[in-house]
Amino acid sequence: MSDTITTDVLVIGSGVVGALTARKLALAGRQVLMLEAGPRIQRDDIVTNFRHSARKDDFIAPYPNSKIAPFPDYKPEDNGYLDQAGPKPYKPEYLRVVGGTSWHWAAQAWRLVPNDFRLKSQYGVGRDWPISYDELEPYYYEAELLWGVSGPAEMAKYSPRKEAFPLPPVKKSYLEQRVTERLSPKYELMTNTTGRNSLPYDGRPQCCGNNNCMPICPIDAQYHGGIAADAAEKAGVKLIPQAVVYKLEQDGHGKITAAHYYDWNKVSHRVVAEVFVMAANAIETPKILFLSADAKNPNGLCNNYDQLGRNLMDHPSNSATFYVDEPLWPGRGPMSPSSIQQMRDGDFRSESAAFRIDFSNSSRVAGVTTNAIKEGLTGQELEEAIRFRSSHELSIKNVLEQLPDPNNRTMLSSGKKDALGLPTPSFSYSYDEYVEKGMQHSLSVYADIAKMLGATDVRYSAPGVYSNNQHITGTLAMGFNEKTSVTDRVGKAWEYDNLYMVSTGVMPTVATANSTLTACALGLRTADAILGKI
Repeated sequence: MSDTITTDVLVIGSGVVGALTARKLALAGRQVLMLEAGPRIQRDDIVTNFRHSARKDDFIAPYPNSKIAPFPDYKPEDNGYLDQAGPKPYKPEYLRVVGGTSWHWAAQAWRLVPNDFRLKSQYGVGRDWPISYDELEPYYYEAELLWGVSGPAEMAKYSPRKEAFPLPPVKKSYLEQRVTERLSPKYELMTNTTGRNSLPYDGRPQCCGNNNCMPICPIDAQYHGGIAADAAEKAGVKLIPQAVVYKLEQDGHGKITAAHYYDWNKVSHRVVAEVFVMAANAIETPKILFLSADAKNPNGLCNNYDQLGRNLMDHPSNSATFYVDEPLWPGRGPMSPSSIQQMRDGDFRSESAAFRIDFSNSSRVAGVTTNAIKEGLTGQELEEAIRFRSSHELSIKNVLEQLPDPNNRTMLSSGKKDALGLPTPSFSYSYDEYVEKGMQHSLSVYADIAKMLGATDVRYSAPGVYSNNQHITGTLAMGFNEKTSVTDRVGKAWEYDNLYMVSTGVMPTVATANSTLTACALGLRTADAILGKI
C-alpha cells in the first residue's frame, strides 16, 4: 500500500520555472513540496564528465540518463524514448534531473517584443495572448533579478523596460567586435541578453570566457535550474528527487485531490495537497495529464475540448557556414554572444515568419581538424588548413517563429513504454508555408552577411532539413476560453480550481526569443495568482 504525504502546495518538476515558482510560494509562507523524476546532480561531476567525454558536441552526453526517468538521447544512436508519428521528425533534447534542462543551455534571456502578445490582432495570423507585454513586464524584471541577467541598454528599443538590466553586457569577444564593425550600419549586431554574470553576482563569479557554456559552465557564472532548485530549498521547499509522477486524482467537482508517484524502487506514493502546480516541461506535463485519464475524463485531464498537447511549437533553424576574409579566432568567450534582432517584428509577419540571426563563437578547431583529416590532408598541409579554417570559419543560424497548428502535437505512444510501464511521448509535427517563407527571407540575409564579410566557401544547411532549438511551447496554451486553450490568463487549468501550469508550454505563441525567461516570468505571475495577489 502506498503511503500518503500531505502538503499545502505540490510542485511537479524541479526545472528553473518550477523551482522559482516554488521558492516564491515558500517565501510567502506556504508549505511546498517539489517532486523531480530524475536524480540530483552536481556541477563538478558534470564538468568532469564533459572533460572525459569523446563527444564534445553532444550536450546530452555528460548528464546521467536512466531507465526509470529516461529522457531523449540521439547520439551515438537514438535511445528510442520518443515516438515519431511524422510527417517531420521532432527531436527535442531535454533533461530529467534536479534543475532540469537549463543545466545545458546557453542562458539566452531575451524578452518577447510587445507585438508578440497580439500577433492575431496585429498581423492576422497565429493567436493573441490573454495578457499584454505590459502586464508581464514587472515579472520579466523579477526573473532577471533572480537570474542575474546581463544585457545592453539598447535592447530596450525592441523590448521596452522600466528598469535597467541587473548587470551590464558581457564584454565582447574579438570576433564579436570585428563582425559588429563590419556589418554596421546595415545590421545591428547586439550583445545577447543572458543569464551570465558580467560581474560577480549573487555569490557567483563573472564569466571568464570558457567556451563550453553548453553543456556546462564550469564555474557557475551562468545561471541554471540547479541554482534555482538550491534557492528553493533554502527558502524552505522540500524536494524529493527520483519521484516519477504518473497520475493525478480528481474529485469530480473541479478539484485535484492527490498525485501519485513512483520512487526508483517502483514503490508508489500518494501526495495530497491544496494546490497542485505542474512544472514539468511542455512534453512531460501533457504526458502526466494524459496518463491521468479516468472514467469521467477518458482522454486525460484538462482535455474536455481536445486541446491538451496541441499547438506544439519550437524554433526551426538552419545555418550558413563560411570563411571570413580575416582571422576572427572563434572560441574565446561565450559560445553564442551576439545576434541581429531587426527581423523579429514587422508587417512582413502577416505572411512570413519573423526570425533572429545568431552568431556562433564556438571553437572550430575540433570540427575543422576532423574534416581536414577526412580529406586526406597530412603534415604541413594539414597544419596550415587547421590554422586557416579554425581562425576564419564563422557559422550563423536563424531562429524562426512557428505559428500554432493544432496538428502539431504531443501525445502518448501507442506502442512504446519505459521501464515503469508508462507510455512514452509521441509527436505529430510539421512546418507550414509561413515557416518556409521566413526561411527564404533569412537565407537572403545570410547571403548579404556573407558578402559583407568577404566570405568564401559558403555552405548552407541541407534544403528543407531544419533543426529545432529545444524551445518547446504551446502544448498547455493559456487563452481566452476553455474551448481553445488549456489554461486561463494566470496559468490555472480551466477545469480545476486548484491546478496550475508553469512551463514554456503555457505560451500561446513561440515568437523569436528563447522561451525560458518568459516562462519564468509567467511562473512568478502564477505564484502571485496562487497567493491571491492577482
